[in-house]
Amino acid sequence: MIHTTLCYITRGDQVLMLHRVKKQNDINKEKWIGIGGKLEGEESPDEGLLREAREETGLELKRWRCRGIVTFLSDRYEGEYMYLFTADDFEGTLKECDEGVLQWVSRERLDALPKWEGDRIFLDLLWRDAPFFLLKLRYVGETLVEAVLDGRTIVDRRG
Repeated sequence: MIHTTLCYITRGDQVLMLHRVKKQNDINKEKWIGIGGKLEGEESPDEGLLREAREETGLELKRWRCRGIVTFLSDRYEGEYMYLFTADDFEGTLKECDEGVLQWVSRERLDALPKWEGDRIFLDLLWRDAPFFLLKLRYVGETLVEAVLDGRTIVDRRG
């Protein structure tokens, strides 16, 4: 299992989203996601978050909060423990990202963008300001077949 971070940076009613269109062989190809990536060496989740934010966006996060841990399981990709963050204070100027196109998107428009089905679950939790949560998402291909939130099954399509 790899350890990663994912962060949704907000500015008023807008969210900074990354449209993954630049990398070949990208499991997130054509999808819209937050910013983040794999932890390196002995990085803690918050150290990885700050590094990834700086590398991908040019922004220095000043206030952030870990909102939950998402366990991703897949029949195609390595398992992942993802530390999910939000940030609402930052400094710096947005730069071009080599993994995709960064864009500020209004939260009401966010639902219409292509993304993983499981992302819709945790984004809803973030926007409702849910308490810290544990979420397990299991995929077969790109289809969400199981979602377990704080020990309770909320999606079960395993047949």
